[in-house]
Parts: sequence; structure tokens; C-alpha cells
Amino acid sequence: KVAKEGKMKAVVSITIDEEFVVHDIKVIEGEKGTFHRQCQAAKQPIGEYRDIAHPINSSTRDKIQTIILEKYQEAAAEEEAAV
Repeated sequence: KVAKEGKMKAVVSITIDEEFVVHDIKVIEGEKGTFHRQCQAAKQPIGEYRDIAHPINSSTRDKIQTIILEKYQEAAAEEEAAV
């Protein structure tokens, strides 16, 4: 889903190795550029928030971000061309 206005530019889902899917990853336009925000944190019974799923290391986070942003730019360009 691609949005034309506001800071949130898209909501995406990714499938990893045809075995695991992650929905509702947000593509956000920030002060330092476009980035992705992984799964929302879930409120724990003790009142704290904790990430549901996230990459274990920065290398994996960077790979995911690169793929998400490339696909977002492709989708945004297709959307713009269709208008």
C-alpha cells in the first residue's frame, strides 16, 4: 500500500524464504531520509512494550531495509506513472 501524503509512505509485508511472513512494516519519511519500521511493539502484562519480531543484527536489518526501500520506490514510481 503506497500513501501519497503524510510521513508514512507505505505499509508492506515481507516473506522470508517462502516460510515466514511479516506484515504491517511501515515505510516512513523521516528527517534523515526514508526508513522502515519493523513490527509494532506489543504491550506486556507488566506494562512494558516489547518488539514482537526484529532482526538479530544490523547486517540483517540493513538487508531488509534495502529490499523494502527498493520495492517501495518501484511501487511509488509505478503508481506515479499510472496517474
